[in-house]
Amino acid sequence: MHELLQPFVRFFVSLRLTVVLLVLSILLVFLATLDQVHLGVWGIQHKWFFTLIVVQPVNGLPVPVFPGGYFIGGMLLINLVAAHVYRFKFTWKKSGIWLAHLGLILLISSQFLTGLQQRESQVQFNVGETKRYSEDFLLDELAVIDATDPKFDNVVAIPESLLARDEPIQHPKLPFRIVTRQYYPNSVVQMRSQAPNAPPSPATMDIGTQLVVTPQPLTYKPDEHNIPVAFVELIGPEGSLGIWLVSPWIDQPQIFDYAGRTWQLVMRSKRYYTPYSMTLLQVKNDVYPGTDIPKNFSSQVRIDDDGGKGDRDALIYMNNPLRYRGLTYYQYQMNKASGLSVLQVVRNPNWRLPYIACLLVALGLVMQFGLHLTGFIRKRAAATAK
Repeated sequence: MHELLQPFVRFFVSLRLTVVLLVLSILLVFLATLDQVHLGVWGIQHKWFFTLIVVQPVNGLPVPVFPGGYFIGGMLLINLVAAHVYRFKFTWKKSGIWLAHLGLILLISSQFLTGLQQRESQVQFNVGETKRYSEDFLLDELAVIDATDPKFDNVVAIPESLLARDEPIQHPKLPFRIVTRQYYPNSVVQMRSQAPNAPPSPATMDIGTQLVVTPQPLTYKPDEHNIPVAFVELIGPEGSLGIWLVSPWIDQPQIFDYAGRTWQLVMRSKRYYTPYSMTLLQVKNDVYPGTDIPKNFSSQVRIDDDGGKGDRDALIYMNNPLRYRGLTYYQYQMNKASGLSVLQVVRNPNWRLPYIACLLVALGLVMQFGLHLTGFIRKRAAATAK
């Protein structure tokens, strides 16, 4: 059994494997950079780095073309750990090497965890406006809102990914099922008056009957946004309630009454709610004296925590984010004339790990250099004494 495992052990501890993986890493970055022209930053991250295998459609079929970032990083991690377990014995003279490699292992692991757990969104508000949620850059959701109570909205949020499936959606808070009849991840939506020769809309309710939908290929450009469209049918115990067209293009909720309650349908950016509210108090745009060149953008906000213990004012400006309850708020965009500010919100539970990893690598290198220097000085002193 031991002899059968030897080829696998030699493979995973091989220095050649390390070199090959490093070369593949360089090629991965190079190819992803070239492909960024077509996919943009977000598409590149998910296609090339946050995956085990890079897949390229060829004649409509997915074809594996290159190992992904997760695969290469995982193999490097296995190679590094296996080499230490199999080849190196822990001694004081090698403690610096062990510490530096521990930092490398932590660095690779932190990137993997960040890819899985990091979340980016944004808060967009005007001076005097209060919000207690941020909105996703890319993901959308269908919000089914029970608006019967004028003081409180009971919201059921359905991810866009569920609408894309050909499966009925049933939620215990809803007295009806939601069935997707047609779904387009990106479309152009027009009023019927702009396309009078278009075929009739599948929608039978509300504004959807007056709209024309033209499917479009997905876009990955950073300055463009996909506009999804879904035709959803609501089905109660007594039968169909009609077919609605839902899309972020329709910025107003579609309202209807059913089962003695008032309901609203709206497709919007996916929301992440927080246990505190944030109010925009002031925006400021500084410029260099005598010019119109921007020098600094800043937003003064007021935080009102539900617990009442974290209430405070904060100033967010370039290179000075606000960290609060596991979220980091960066100044992203601003329009001082209209009093608008956009904050980028990053949730990364592992943001400290890269700093710790780099510190371990630096400390390990210093220790190893110090040990070698001390040994050299002792040998030099012994030789001089003779």
